[in-house]
Amino acid sequence: MPRYQFERQARTPSSEAFIIRSGEDDAGRVDIHYGSDEVTATLCLAENATEDDIQELIGEIDERLVMTAEPFRDDFVVTVWLGREAGVYSEDIDDETEGNGHQE
Repeated sequence: MPRYQFERQARTPSSEAFIIRSGEDDAGRVDIHYGSDEVTATLCLAENATEDDIQELIGEIDERLVMTAEPFRDDFVVTVWLGREAGVYSEDIDDETEGNGHQE
């Protein structure tokens, strides 16, 4: 059984965005952009992710998401950001969360 699950959040003709889950926890987010010869991704993970975690996750993203959508790409370039989630901001935040911009 794969260690990670990918929950699609958005999709356009040339890109996709996924929340990454590990068990019950959010592990991060990946935004994938499909170009004519190259696929690029921005991978955002918790600041305590190890190099082994990063390499494993990039491998799963490539195998399970990228190769199924674009099997003949020349390169897959991933930019990795490590940090913490500051919040989810939206114009549609209800009155209960007004002021902190965070919606759960």
